Amino acid sequence: MFCRIKSGGILGIEGFEVDVEVDVSNGLPQFQIVGLGDKAINEARERVRSAIKNTGFQLPVKRITVNLSPSHIKKQGTLYDLPIAIGILKLSMGLDCPEDVVLLGELSLDGKINPIKGVLPIVLSLKALGYRRFIVPLGNLMEACIVNDVEVYGFETLKETVDFLLGKMEKKPFKINLDELFMKSQDFILDLSEVYGQHQAKRAVEISAAGMHHLMLIGPPGTGKSMLAKRIITIMPPMTFEEAVEVTRIYSVAGLLDEKNPLITSRPFRNPLTNASDSALVGGGTIPQPGDISLAHRGVLFLDEFPEFGRKAIETLRQPLEDGKVTVSRVGGRITFPAEFLLVVAMNPCPCGNYGNPQKACSCTPIQLKSYQSRISGPIIDRIDLKVWLNPVKKEELMNMNSEENSEKIRMRVMKAMEIQKERFKNSSTKYNSRMTNEEIKKYCVVTSDGKKLLKNAVERLNLTGRGYMKVLKVSRTIADLEGEDKISTHHIAEALQFRIGEKTPYI
Repeated sequence: MFCRIKSGGILGIEGFEVDVEVDVSNGLPQFQIVGLGDKAINEARERVRSAIKNTGFQLPVKRITVNLSPSHIKKQGTLYDLPIAIGILKLSMGLDCPEDVVLLGELSLDGKINPIKGVLPIVLSLKALGYRRFIVPLGNLMEACIVNDVEVYGFETLKETVDFLLGKMEKKPFKINLDELFMKSQDFILDLSEVYGQHQAKRAVEISAAGMHHLMLIGPPGTGKSMLAKRIITIMPPMTFEEAVEVTRIYSVAGLLDEKNPLITSRPFRNPLTNASDSALVGGGTIPQPGDISLAHRGVLFLDEFPEFGRKAIETLRQPLEDGKVTVSRVGGRITFPAEFLLVVAMNPCPCGNYGNPQKACSCTPIQLKSYQSRISGPIIDRIDLKVWLNPVKKEELMNMNSEENSEKIRMRVMKAMEIQKERFKNSSTKYNSRMTNEEIKKYCVVTSDGKKLLKNAVERLNLTGRGYMKVLKVSRTIADLEGEDKISTHHIAEALQFRIGEKTPYI
C-alpha cells in the first residue's frame, strides 16, 4: 500500500515542495526513512512511533518505508513528523487526506504537535505553486495566516488532526485581520529628544535615516554614540506591509518569531557583541541559517566598539554594503540572504578613548593610535557615507536639560524625503539615494555651477576616491531632498563633505 502526503522544506529563506511518500508492505517489521534527511529526520521514527501509540492508534506491524522527495535536496528539521504519521495512519485507517493539503509539524512523544521554524516561507512558496490548504501546528497558525488567499487549519494534537480528517471534528480555516495586525501601534520607549546637545551628530543621524546612508560615530566614551544609534529606528519611516513580510520571513527561518505577534511591523535593530564571529554576522550552519546581517534587513545593524570586532568579521560587510545581500557557502549548499540594512558603527578614537577629548589627555602613543584605527580597512571606511565626531556634552547643556527636538518631528522630515525618493525611483529597482547607480547619479544629481566648483576643489584637495566622490553626491542629494530642493547647491555639497572628513582622526 502506498500514499503521498504533501509537505514542504526550507532552503535559505525560500520554501520548496516535498512529497512524503509512505509505503506499507508485508515483511519483517521495519521503519525506514530515506530521502537525504538530517539526524532530526532520522530520529522522526521514534517520535512518530511513540506519538501514534500514545494517541491510541496502532502502528502497522509491517515494513514501513518513507521517502522524502525530491531525494537529491538535503532536508532538515522536525517538520515532517506530522505528514509521516498521517501517511501511516492513512494507509492503516483509511484517512481522507487529499494530496493538495500541505501538512507541517513536529510531534512530541505524547502526540502533541509542536511549533516549527520556517512556516511562513513554506506557505508563501507553496501558495505560488498552487496549494491553498495547509495544516500546521497551533503555535504557527497566526504566522501562516499572514499569507492571503489560503485556508489554514491549526491543531494542537495528532488526535485532533486525525478526527478532523475522519470528519469527526468540524473546524473552519482560521482568519486574521491583517490590517489590524499590521497597524498595531509600535510605541518606542526611546526618543531622540533624550539626547542632549550633539546637534551635528543628530543632523548626521537624520541624513542617514533619510537616504539610508551608512554612518560612523567617533568620539570619547560617554559622548552619546550608543544613545544616538539606538534611537535611529525611531526616526525611520514605518515599514510597508511587503517589507514586514520580507523581514518576518527571515525571522521565521531563524525561529525568532513571537507566537502572539507573528508579523514584525517595526524595523529590526541588531547589536551583535564584539566577539561575534563572521558566521554569527553572515550566517552559518551545515545548511546555512541567517546571521545578524540578514536579521537587520530593512532595519539597523549597530556595531559598537567597531575596531574590536575581528578583521575577518568586519571584511564580511563588504558584499552586503554594496549589493544589499550576502552569500553564504557551506557544505550543505550556497545560499543568498537579503541584507539591505543601515549600518551604524561607533568607535573610540584610540585605545584609551581620549584622543581629541578636550577634558582628558590621551595616553596613547602615535604607533598605538595608528595601529588601533588601522584595524578597519580602507575599503570598509570608503563604504561608509557619513562620519561624525562627538565631543563631550557641555555641562551647561546637561544641567539645563533643554527640550530637544523629538523623534516624531524628525521622522516627519525623513518621511517627506523618502516620499521624494519613492517618486524618483518609481520605475527603478533602486529605493534609496544611497543605492543609486552611476547612471541614476548622472540623471538625478544635478549640481549648480557653484556647487560644481566646490566639488572640483574637493576632489583635488581631499584626494577623494571614485567611490568617495559618488557618495558625496548621494549624500548631497539626500540633504537637498530634506530641504525639498530639486538641484544640489553649494551648501548641500559643503555639508556632505563635512561628514566625509574625519574632524580629529588622522587616519580615518
